[in-house]
Amino acid sequence: MVDRTEAFELTVHFATTPEAIYRAWISAELHADFTQAAATSDPVAGGGFTAWDGYILGTHLELQPFERIVQHWRTGEFPEGAPDSRVEITLQAREGGTLLTLRHTEIPHGEGDRYKQGWVDFYFEPLGEWLQTA
Repeated sequence: MVDRTEAFELTVHFATTPEAIYRAWISAELHADFTQAAATSDPVAGGGFTAWDGYILGTHLELQPFERIVQHWRTGEFPEGAPDSRVEITLQAREGGTLLTLRHTEIPHGEGDRYKQGWVDFYFEPLGEWLQTA
């Protein structure tokens, strides 16, 4: 069977602590604040979440506070019948801040580049701006 999914990895440095990024990602209130869109989150392994006014939804698979987040993740634009993709975020303290590495795998074929740019435009840039003012 041919794998018809795509994957990518992005790394970005933020001038803040791993704790601040983890909380912003997992807390519905903080997530909504930095994205400027409604979010929900049951911040436990197995708990569900939504973001961007319900456009994104999924399940927290693994939560290692201030170190790692693993999620099943999808958007309302995934093809009918497509399984959830997988997002893994690791947070590493570095001099002057935190190195965030995001691995997004099992993306429906042909959609990888769009989601890769979406993480930059709709997550990393707003999060960086929000962290400067938080």
